[in-house]
Amino acid sequence: MSIKTFSKNILANLCVGFICLGSLIALFAYFIAPDATANANTMHVTIQTKPPGFTTYVLQEIQPTNDQTLWDRFLNGKNTFVKETPIQDDFIIGKKKIQYKPQLQEEFLSVSKKENLNIVKKTFWLGTDKYGRDLLSRLIVGARISFSIGIVAVSISLLIGLLLGAMAGYFGGIVDSIIMWFINVTWSIPTILLVIAITVSLGKGLWQIYLAVGLTMWVEVARVVRGQTKSIKNLQYIEAAKVLGLSDLQIIIKHILPNIIGPVIVISASNFAASILVESGLSFLGLGAQPPTPSWGIIIKNHYNYIVTGKAYLAVIPGALIVMLVLSFMIIGNLLRDRWDVKN
Repeated sequence: MSIKTFSKNILANLCVGFICLGSLIALFAYFIAPDATANANTMHVTIQTKPPGFTTYVLQEIQPTNDQTLWDRFLNGKNTFVKETPIQDDFIIGKKKIQYKPQLQEEFLSVSKKENLNIVKKTFWLGTDKYGRDLLSRLIVGARISFSIGIVAVSISLLIGLLLGAMAGYFGGIVDSIIMWFINVTWSIPTILLVIAITVSLGKGLWQIYLAVGLTMWVEVARVVRGQTKSIKNLQYIEAAKVLGLSDLQIIIKHILPNIIGPVIVISASNFAASILVESGLSFLGLGAQPPTPSWGIIIKNHYNYIVTGKAYLAVIPGALIVMLVLSFMIIGNLLRDRWDVKN
């Protein structure tokens, strides 16, 4: 094994590891995030833009809610409403005024127990954002948005691209001409403009952006599938399948698509990365996910002006996560392209 191949394997393993770790974090976001409420949206207006590692005592007033299933918490986070008040000065519990001193925590606890309140010590490992929300929790829940947009967009692009590309390549003639005309028209429109047009027509929101991105990324899949299908549709095993009486649909599904799956996987990895970039860009412009949804693009939008005020990490951290995730998918896609020797 050459040094070049060895280094590529290490890089690929690191990228796969990062994607797997990110997938697990996104999947179990509400069980991992310190702030497990819906959208990690618990605000503390008195502790805005605090630095990483900031620690304070918090007075919690927990409002009773209905029972919640594990599945509902998995999807939407805790439905318990918790009003949290950071304790930084003298404060009043019930009718008793208490001076804020960390060494008086026992007195805090005894009084809060009597008043059915709770005082806990909280550490914000990545600090707080401009609204006093836990930045780490927002990033963890935001990872679910980035991975979900990739999965949904790639699924839609595969469904449309495989269908149209296989039909164009297999049947040829007028069918191929019509589909290629449709592909060329769609291809001629810049992706970002097409996504914006679809988003504006459908409205703002997560599902709208999922659909918009998916409907703009099928073209490359269709072109690759069409070319690969045309190259193998006259091979002997396809002719043998026709002689045996298999229908066109059976031949396409059972004999053609399984043999062109390699290039499709390569394109899917590239589309996954592109969909994350498009979603982040649209959210930054206000056309994608809407507040308080913790999209990484929205987090950057809320804090990009802090780059010149000494708190650049508020925008740099989500930006770095986007770069690392997109770069991981692009590197894996390039390595797969080398492996399958995909030629345009």
